[in-house]
Formats: sequence, C-alpha cells, structure tokens
Amino acid sequence: MATLSKSSTSSASFISRRTTARAARVLGVAGTASACNINEFSAVAKCDGDKGVIAVTNVDASRTPVTISVFLENNGADEKKVGEKTDVRGSREGVTVTFEEDWKPGAVYRVHVKANNNAVDDDVKGNVTAPETACSSGDSTTPSKPASPKPSQTADKPSGEESTPESTPSDTATESEAAPAASDSDNGPSPAAVGESNLAETGASSNTPMIAGIAAALVLVGGGAVFFGMRRRGASKSG
Repeated sequence: MATLSKSSTSSASFISRRTTARAARVLGVAGTASACNINEFSAVAKCDGDKGVIAVTNVDASRTPVTISVFLENNGADEKKVGEKTDVRGSREGVTVTFEEDWKPGAVYRVHVKANNNAVDDDVKGNVTAPETACSSGDSTTPSKPASPKPSQTADKPSGEESTPESTPSDTATESEAAPAASDSDNGPSPAAVGESNLAETGASSNTPMIAGIAAALVLVGGGAVFFGMRRRGASKSG
C-alpha cells in the first residue's frame, strides 16, 4: 500500500509540472503576440480639405500608450520637428492621429514611435514621402477678368498712311516771327499805290494831257476873243 501511494503522488506531481509548463508556454506566446510592435504603425502624407497633414495609424491591440513624433527630413537629417503626440493608444480597428503640416510636393518625413514601457523605440518603416501634387486651396471663385485697355485718344492710322509730323517749338517760333513781317508787308502800300499817291499830291494823273489840251484851247479861245475885242474897239474909235 505504501508503495502504491508513493507512485500515485509522483505521477500527480509530474502531471502538475507538465501542466504548469504548458500553461506558461501558452501565456508566453499570447503575451508575445499581444505586445506592442513597430510593424503595427503606418504613416502617410495627405490632404485634409485644403490643408496638408501627416496621418499616423496605430493598430496595436494591446493599447500600449506610445509617444509619436514627426520630423521633416533634409538630406537624411532632421530639419525640423513637425509635432509630437503623447499617450496615443491603438486598437485592433486602428486609431489615427494627424499632424498639421503644409507639406511641399516630394517632401520626406520621419515618424518615430516610443512606447511608455520601452517595448518600442523605433522609426516607422520607410520614411513618408509627400505626394507630387499640393493640396488645393479650395478657392472656387471665378478669377477676375483683366480690365480691357482704354481706347487711345488718337485712332491708329493705317500702316500705308504717313503720319503728319508734329510741329516743333522751333517751327512754331519761326512761323510766328514770319507772321508780323508778312502782315507789315500786306499793310504797307504797294509801289503802284505809292506812285498814284504821289501823282495825286502833285496834281498829275492819267487824265492830265486831256485837261491840259482843254485848258490850252480855252486859253487860245480867250486870247482870240480878247484880240478881236481890242480890234473892234480900235476901229470904233477911228470911225
């Protein structure tokens, strides 16, 4: 009886140890499967309306709190820190957090994840590259039409016509100086008028010969009358 009791006790102890080890292995595998892992994070540069954002998605089912940081890269080095969010907890469906960033087409960003329990402290695999097209401004207003040019004061002349040269100040001055001289010559008497004026002043004109002939005839007539009168008077005295 004593031998049977010892054998039963040894068997029970052996089974208990095997069960405990198996349970430990199962729990270990389950713990490893549910632990936070960098592969459970992804990031992308996209547009949120007319604004650019960097979106990071966490599908960690263990809901381990993590800190996510985003950096703008330049030739493999951090140029600036875009932003940081703490105590981010994921889910099996996925939790997405966004960082506002007016990214330029082709810009490269680095996303770093650090778990509070130090289970993860690494960059998201592959840097984030912004799309080649920038976000639209969303301005749907119709662009204003350019103002139509005002018509020129002087209509354009056909190419075949020669344009009349504008008078220069020197030409105007010459014409204005010549004008008084011309007006003086127009107001002054002509040579013919001067001659007629002189003839009028001296009593000579184009009718002078005829007047002189009539005067001579009258003188002769008068002289003849006086001669005959004197002869008749002498004859009457002698008779």
